[in-house]
Amino acid sequence: MPDHNEQGFHVIVAGTGPAGLIAALALAHAGLSVALVGPPTSRTDRRTTALMVPALAELERLGVLDRLLTVAAPLRAMRIVDATDRLVRSPTVTFHASEIGEPHFGLNIPNAELNATLEDAVAENTAIRRFTTLVHRWALGPGSAIATLHDGATVTAQLAVAADGRSSPTREAAGIRTLARSRRQSAVVLTFTHERSHGFISTEFHTPWGPFTQVPLPGNRSSLVWVATPDEAERLAALDTDALSQAVETRMDSMLGKVEVEPGVQVYPLSFSLPVRFGRNRVALVGEAAHVFPPIGAQGLNLGIRDVTTLVEIARRYGADPGSPTALAAYDAARRPDIVARTGAVSLLNRSLLSDLLPAQFARSAGLAALGAFGPLRGFFMREGLAPGSGLRALASTVREQIRR
Repeated sequence: MPDHNEQGFHVIVAGTGPAGLIAALALAHAGLSVALVGPPTSRTDRRTTALMVPALAELERLGVLDRLLTVAAPLRAMRIVDATDRLVRSPTVTFHASEIGEPHFGLNIPNAELNATLEDAVAENTAIRRFTTLVHRWALGPGSAIATLHDGATVTAQLAVAADGRSSPTREAAGIRTLARSRRQSAVVLTFTHERSHGFISTEFHTPWGPFTQVPLPGNRSSLVWVATPDEAERLAALDTDALSQAVETRMDSMLGKVEVEPGVQVYPLSFSLPVRFGRNRVALVGEAAHVFPPIGAQGLNLGIRDVTTLVEIARRYGADPGSPTALAAYDAARRPDIVARTGAVSLLNRSLLSDLLPAQFARSAGLAALGAFGPLRGFFMREGLAPGSGLRALASTVREQIRR
């Protein structure tokens, strides 16, 4: 392999959103030389990201979590409220982290702070070479991935990581098809202050147009993702501050008292995308290049971090050539069950909110009623929400303990 000065690396990471930055840091932490290609990461993103405990453990391992604690708020409880006004309504269900022995489910972190912290960590890491441009052309051969950059530079590696978003040019260069469709939904994203304390409880109101999700921030502030039809989302975003604040307060039934929306309202169209493979032709997919679905249940970047964790394990296992067909087949097999299950569950829940069919309403109501009434089932879903398989392991442990007794 060419040495570092000749633009030769173990891995090229294309994409400089949170998933790409974390991938670069994790692979460098594993002892690989990394070329990180992409423009400077946005430090003005008004969104926030709820990272669950396993994802936070990965950030801690990479040495960046402590820098984020002062700007993040813990999620000690999560509440689901049926606000559909339909014939069959579900009971309100609250999940407390203390039920499964955790102080919190995770932390809600402003994206601007998360991006800036990750960018700073990348700049400090001597195993990462930062290219603040885009890939102009890929040459993906049997022995290497070669990226020709827009500035004319050429970068070579054994493995390319596609972290360049839902429209991923790297995924397209690898010839990986996707199953994709747009949703007749858009998300209004904003931050607001409120009169009453949120108590570190996140509340997800289920409406006929999608979820309306309030997530705590430090102090009497919260972030909000309000999913609506595209026309309604644009109408809401065009309201003046007073009118939008009143709309948010009304939608929440004044649960947090008087509301004041902060400047910087954004609208994002929603879509669904799932590739037919998660690795091919020297390219491994992570983050939104590997999965796109509506913002329900705080799954997005948490799933992306699990992509990265698995990719690092595969890179270590196939150290001689982490981009080989065998390595990428192993990565695909390892990630497929988690990604397909999470994508399917979120898509199903979203469709159940949009459906006027009584069977869908009954099924959703019965499921939430069971979660609210049966503690062990609630604990199972809470653990599974944090880490795949943890609910089953806890359930098996409980059964073994009862048998011993």
